[in-house]
Amino acid sequence: MKLDILREMNRERAARRAVILVTDTADGGQRLVRETEAEGDPLAAELADRFRSGRSGTVEAEGRSLFLTVQVPPPRLVVIGAVHISQALAPMAQATDLDVTVIDPRTAFATPERFPDVTLLPLWPDDALAQLPPLDRYTALAALTHDPKIDDPALIAALKAESFYVGALGSRKTHGKRVERLTAAGLAPEQIARIAAPIGLDIGAVSPAEIAVSVLAQVIASLRQDRRRAPA
Repeated sequence: MKLDILREMNRERAARRAVILVTDTADGGQRLVRETEAEGDPLAAELADRFRSGRSGTVEAEGRSLFLTVQVPPPRLVVIGAVHISQALAPMAQATDLDVTVIDPRTAFATPERFPDVTLLPLWPDDALAQLPPLDRYTALAALTHDPKIDDPALIAALKAESFYVGALGSRKTHGKRVERLTAAGLAPEQIARIAAPIGLDIGAVSPAEIAVSVLAQVIASLRQDRRRAPA
């Protein structure tokens, strides 16, 4: 691999941008394709499938054998609210290789003692998200505070970023009011409809730990569905 290509791949990895390295197995020629550029590429359909699956492999195109090295950002989970559910959710999500960040401006809740070994930002969501790599479609966001002042800005940011999962705690009545607020904030109905609310799979969860299980299961299901999704 040429040094300039390696450097570019490293830059894209650090910025959480997906790329595919296309290598001609016959002559060793290489080119780098960013996800934002794939639609206009001669291999557009195959590249789109590889970006979704995250799997590298060989393809045949125009009589040539090409190896596609896929580099996609690792999935991450941003949790809004340092609540009891989050305390159970964070270590479980880490066990499934999700990179977890917990955000909550309420410093009485957002303490290292309650969230050991977890990236913890005791800031308002707008400020916290500005310190993180931008939300993207490889990010899941779970809003768990029940406080619109904290949850809503994060939900809006995740929906605009087309994050692969966006969930929010609360009853259907609570979500109805949330829909009204997000509509007033300028979000389209199809964007708001992507919110999983009430959050989590319907497993009859009662305790914070059980709710955390239902949320994590829904996040994983959304992640795997997103990777299998056919082009629109």
